[in-house]
Amino acid sequence: MTGIDYTYDSVVGTLRENIVRLSFIKVKDGQVRNMRATLDSKFIPEEKMPKTDANAKTEKNQIAVRVYDLDIEDWRSFRVDSLQTFDTI
Repeated sequence: MTGIDYTYDSVVGTLRENIVRLSFIKVKDGQVRNMRATLDSKFIPEEKMPKTDANAKTEKNQIAVRVYDLDIEDWRSFRVDSLQTFDTI
């Protein structure tokens, strides 16, 4: 997926079925953060699986996406409107 018009639904849908290399601008300090991320359960260790779907459709969750970062092996989140790159691996 390339371009600048990412939607919450398309980002979450892609992450649920793929590993994605993405970059975004951190709100906290303006730095660019790179990661390999997924929401596909076959790539997330059982002990790291959430009890609930943090990306369930609610008004507040339409801004930030919670993902499993494969490089640091933990959960992170980013704002959809801060995405710079988003490519399936």
